[in-house]
Amino acid sequence: MKYVDEYRSEADTLAFVRRIRKAVTRPWSVMEICGGQTHTIIKSGLDRLLPEEITLVHGPGCPVCVTPLEQIDRAIAIAGRPEVIFTSFGDMLRVPGTTTDLLSVKARGGDVRMVYSPLDAVRLAEKHPDREVVFFAVGFETTAPANAMAVYQASKLGLRNFSVLVSHVLVPPAMEALLGAEDNTVQAFLAAGHVCTVMGYEEYLPIAERYRVPIVVTGFEPLDLAHGVCLAVEMLEAGRHGVENQYRRAVTRAGNVPAQNAIREVFEPCDRAWRGIGVIPASGYRLRAPYRAYDAEAKFDVGHVTAVESPVCIAGQIMKGLKKPHECAAFGTRCTPEHPLGAPMVSSEGACAAYHQYKRAG
Repeated sequence: MKYVDEYRSEADTLAFVRRIRKAVTRPWSVMEICGGQTHTIIKSGLDRLLPEEITLVHGPGCPVCVTPLEQIDRAIAIAGRPEVIFTSFGDMLRVPGTTTDLLSVKARGGDVRMVYSPLDAVRLAEKHPDREVVFFAVGFETTAPANAMAVYQASKLGLRNFSVLVSHVLVPPAMEALLGAEDNTVQAFLAAGHVCTVMGYEEYLPIAERYRVPIVVTGFEPLDLAHGVCLAVEMLEAGRHGVENQYRRAVTRAGNVPAQNAIREVFEPCDRAWRGIGVIPASGYRLRAPYRAYDAEAKFDVGHVTAVESPVCIAGQIMKGLKKPHECAAFGTRCTPEHPLGAPMVSSEGACAAYHQYKRAG
């Protein structure tokens, strides 16, 4: 890729829209997995350019949005302890728990710090041997290699005052959960290009075969997404299933093997709860036995913490593609970016935040 702007070309994007119009003969529902893709779609108005037969639905592609409420409450409980320096990426600090958020803990005197890399947290642990440094390890497979390396580095340094609150989630099991649900409406997927940059796309081949759906690995600019939708629609119209790689400038079939090896060294698959969706088998990572000493949930004994979601928030239905943000009764009134009821309104990648930011009401 020479320039970013070439993937924002209006003329080239519209050429794919015309190709879609020419190909489509019946209604189809296509889900984009990534919240970053959702923002591009809403910001550019791509969904409104498509023929009315094509419905784009927004999937559970925001790791902040799918982090369970009880995991936020566990983070808040740990962050409030006087001996702890709690670190996180910035987008987690405003996500509401049951009664408060991490920024409010900081305002009350808790040592909560935003970092730009998990290795920043490791360095803090080196610098403050008298404090417990905890990093909130949230994300899809995209952030797992760096988080794994932080734990690995802490182990090599012999740091015992560093730990991670792990809330990693994995895309392929979530796709299978959506496709296997009785209320599923998704007929094709746009897979998240950044996840596939790390993991490749071999994991998607058996899913496409088992459920006979097209899966298109797609980038994040308007041209990428229009091309991805076009490939998905052409496969649907032809009755074909399988995996196509639109994002070839960044993704290979095998992915980043050294990054995958780092993940396998430190993490192993486990069942994971997704906010608004429920427990999906083998859809998360936990620390492997040699690294369990770095598990903050066990170290601070917060595994028993549970929480009940707001009955008003319909984030789960939105992330399963069953509802759009504007269909929530609280959208833009009781739930705003300043006073969010759920993570999809506060996260920079949340569908509700995108609809609110770009004034979408339908």
